[in-house]
Amino acid sequence: MTVRVGISGWRYRPWRGTFYPKGLVQRRELEYVAERLSTVEINGSFYSLQRPDSFRAWYDQTPPDFVFAVKGGRFITHMKKLAGVETALANFFASGVLALRDKLGPVLWQLPPNLGFDARRLEDFLGRLPRSTSAAARLAEGHDDRLKAPAWTDAGEDRPLRHAMEVRHESFRDPAFLELLRAHGVAVVVADTAGRWPLIEETTADFVYVRLHGDAELYVSGYDDAALDAWAARVRRWHEAGQDVYVYFDNDVKVRAPVDAIALAGRLADLERTEV
Repeated sequence: MTVRVGISGWRYRPWRGTFYPKGLVQRRELEYVAERLSTVEINGSFYSLQRPDSFRAWYDQTPPDFVFAVKGGRFITHMKKLAGVETALANFFASGVLALRDKLGPVLWQLPPNLGFDARRLEDFLGRLPRSTSAAARLAEGHDDRLKAPAWTDAGEDRPLRHAMEVRHESFRDPAFLELLRAHGVAVVVADTAGRWPLIEETTADFVYVRLHGDAELYVSGYDDAALDAWAARVRRWHEAGQDVYVYFDNDVKVRAPVDAIALAGRLADLERTEV
């Protein structure tokens, strides 16, 4: 089983000269992170389709045992609201995601707060998600001209592809939602959002995906020693139960995310695949 602790994104102006040393050029920021943490969540892919050259560069800037989670596009989750998304999914996977090859970790689908639980809509979406890189490559061949960069449809060595879903509407507390995720092997994200959105601590797949947005103030507050100890204990329980665990800190506003991630990784150093 694998335990990885990282951050959601790495390009933040306030981090320069605080977390990142003064004078560190932007193109080396990911390399700096990868020397200290074992995973990063790519969140630029949420805002727009990326380019294969970007994914290849990120691959080259990180060590062999590094892993990227990739956030699914908001066009799919927030604009289309999971409906009629076959071509949009093809564009997303054709944008270069598969160029991450052996460093490709889970794909994150974050739903908007105004999207409630609709079993039929969700089941249709989950059924369209590719479960292997080969299946993703076949899906990517259906891209359209919304994809401006050259399409990447090469799966390379076939590997399993995992998915996680973060929800932000109270209606998802329905047990039927969790059963749907279990049926499709999709992990429900354990999201700490300072009480704003549901915190669901259930296991619905063979891995656990955690996003820590701040326990007191969303995206702002850091985690003190007691809070980090508590999250470390949770991670150990999941690991002992046979789950892979991915943890990402998204409390980036006041440069807390990398500090907290390194602190939690230190508490779990005996479980992490890379030395922290």
